[in-house]
Amino acid sequence: MRRKLTIVAATGGIGRQLVDQALAAGHDLTAIVRNPDRLPPGVRAVRADLATADPGALHPAVAGADAVLSGLGPRSRAEAGVTARGTRAVVEAMKATGVARIVVVSAAPVGTVPSPGRPHPPRYDPGDGFVLRHLLSPLVKAALRGHYADLALMEDTLRDSGLDWTAIRPPRLTDGPVTGTYRTAEDRNLRRGVLISRADVAHLMLRVLDRPETIGHAIGIAH
Repeated sequence: MRRKLTIVAATGGIGRQLVDQALAAGHDLTAIVRNPDRLPPGVRAVRADLATADPGALHPAVAGADAVLSGLGPRSRAEAGVTARGTRAVVEAMKATGVARIVVVSAAPVGTVPSPGRPHPPRYDPGDGFVLRHLLSPLVKAALRGHYADLALMEDTLRDSGLDWTAIRPPRLTDGPVTGTYRTAEDRNLRRGVLISRADVAHLMLRVLDRPETIGHAIGIAH
């Protein structure tokens, strides 16, 4: 089914995959980007810096969309906090223009990260094995504490929004090709799930548009 889609951060790693796959599927695209020159032909662009975006400036980008898909995330430590701030602006623009469906990229460790909306999350994700729980996950979360706190705030915003949201929580991302062959799990990570390509994350983001049962859930993904 052909849809009108708005893609946030359309020139990032996952955003580029969303654009390419959505165009190949025949969807009508609008991109929210800082640099429209990096977009392929056939994509309408709305220029915005999501770190400081006014929700009102995003109305033209989301009005009339069937869904918004966001690959928003920081490209450096200097952009810490951009995901929560930018998603908040997008959510406000969606509410103002009557758009309900949003799919975002989060991350596998976020289910155990405290936030104002979830001050006491589970200590361990039910899908994590012993090595991930006790060795890898603590190291990763310590190294990327600010990044995961930002994503946890973003998920708070979605839960409080009243929108039809889905958060995709991938593990370590690679630049591998789209395969369409991966495992998913609702509100938990995947056992022995340590890698997934950005292309397959984008594939799932488009796929869940046809899966209303994913609304209001975080979806784990891994090869």
